Amino acid sequence: MHDLIDPILDYSYKGFPHQAGTLRRSDIGTQGWNLLRGDLPLPMAIIKQLALERNIAWMQAYVRQHGIDLAPHGKTTMSPQLFQRQLDAGAWGLSFATVSQLRVGVAAGARRCILANQVYTASDLGTIAAMLGAESELTIYFLLDSLAQLQLIERWHARRPDARPFDVLLEIGIVGGRTGCRTHADAIALAGAAAASSALRLCGVECFEGPSFGSDERAESDKVAALLERVQYLASECERLGWFVQDEVIVSAGGSAVFDMVVANLKPRLARPVRALLRSGCYIVSDHAFYQGMTASLCKRIGCDDALHGALEVWASVQSLPEPGLAILAVGKRDLSFDLQMPMPLACVREPGDVPRPLSHAYTISALNDQHAFLRWDAGDDVPLLVGSMVALGISHPCTTFDKWRWMPIVDDDYNVVDAITTQF
Repeated sequence: MHDLIDPILDYSYKGFPHQAGTLRRSDIGTQGWNLLRGDLPLPMAIIKQLALERNIAWMQAYVRQHGIDLAPHGKTTMSPQLFQRQLDAGAWGLSFATVSQLRVGVAAGARRCILANQVYTASDLGTIAAMLGAESELTIYFLLDSLAQLQLIERWHARRPDARPFDVLLEIGIVGGRTGCRTHADAIALAGAAAASSALRLCGVECFEGPSFGSDERAESDKVAALLERVQYLASECERLGWFVQDEVIVSAGGSAVFDMVVANLKPRLARPVRALLRSGCYIVSDHAFYQGMTASLCKRIGCDDALHGALEVWASVQSLPEPGLAILAVGKRDLSFDLQMPMPLACVREPGDVPRPLSHAYTISALNDQHAFLRWDAGDDVPLLVGSMVALGISHPCTTFDKWRWMPIVDDDYNVVDAITTQF
């Protein structure tokens, strides 16, 4: 575990200073590096310390206030150091999308995990069984949504009757969405079969509301409420029929984009205790576009002045000013998100050591190549850029920026490097 939390970094990590030799992650914050002074090679993804800490504390306080718990989705960052921060702040456990991710989370210290996906291959089932067999305090839930999946699990378990039964959550889905039972009749039939199986333990109900969010807040709120109503009804039916095996029923939903709508409908009234779990992941660093817009809408709905802040930036240098109104930045698809929308120019530093100067909305990224970005503006405007200037880019959708970096420095408000994280994608 030590090498996972405190690994040795060297030149093979993109963005690691060329002359730094080798360093333990825990020693990076003592080197006196400053991004704006040019101590780090660009491009460089950084995490702003204050925003990171505020986001973790804000979300933990929010769920606590509403009587539910947080099982943050680890796929967002896949960072053992950030996992520990979330658990230390009070997270119930962690969520993951694959068994490989799950193994990293458990190695980082998680003891209660949701694998928020269907598990059915012999390799994945065998790995989970081995993990559970090796550690009695470990709890792993995964999702079940079809009789075909159940049959594969039972076939595997029949060859290993000494293995612990798997703990599963029945997944409810929506037409046109991802996985999950589409009708109540299908869900009840599957729940009954799961309850009768010696290979499984039915422990709760789950859904992912993500595909339903859109621009009409009233319509989206109604869709989320309707989905959670189905979850609540199914949980009540399963309890009435005596199909849950635990004293505590798990009810879980995603919640990254519209978590206030989820929280309002997540906890059904059952005779036995309910553990309501929100699996938001992107809240930890938020972003500067998609999630920022969602958070602004959320603040209007719940009446708060301040919530989540964009903590992740990618800095790049201007490598060419080939024509009026165009700068070519040395950063591209290999370095930052572009799946939801292009990066947003936030600020520039004309020369090393200067104070960052905000860039207006007139500056946009029009295209990305693998390792080049096209920064454009009105050719008649005063240009604050030189070849060698630094530009800060905000991102949309942090998940697909984290997986492009093996490490990221954490910086204070003056861009002094005070800590670092690593990722395990």
